[in-house]
Amino acid sequence: MRQIIYFDTSALAKWYINETRSEEVTEYIQEHGPVDIGDLTVVEMRVLLARRRRERNIDSKTEAKIYAAFEDDIRQKFLICHPLPTGFAAGAVNLSSALTDLPLRTLDVLHLTLAKEIQAEILATADRVMAAGANEMGFSVLEFF
Repeated sequence: MRQIIYFDTSALAKWYINETRSEEVTEYIQEHGPVDIGDLTVVEMRVLLARRRRERNIDSKTEAKIYAAFEDDIRQKFLICHPLPTGFAAGAVNLSSALTDLPLRTLDVLHLTLAKEIQAEILATADRVMAAGANEMGFSVLEFF
């Protein structure tokens, strides 16, 4: 059985956009893929690319090209995309109640809830708060900050 490796959007973006530690993310995904994401990541990736275009970090052609590559990786099953399950919101509320000492944001809690739901063993992130939450929950954490 394959190991479930959940990539949050902060880490996965490095696969598509040249950022600090992008090479490490690329090597990891190529060596250990497929990796798991959720429908939440699809929305976040779309928003992230639009924001990068508005900030003039990428142009509209690059934005479309990156998003098409992302969608193709999902179609080709290089990224395993999980739907948000029934009861997902309640699970996120419960998790946020359990991790009150961490400054988790809404999206952090949603990603952590989905990673738990799909029984991920490893969580990859480029976000320090997300990493702290994942450590608290007992995930093996890949840090790409």
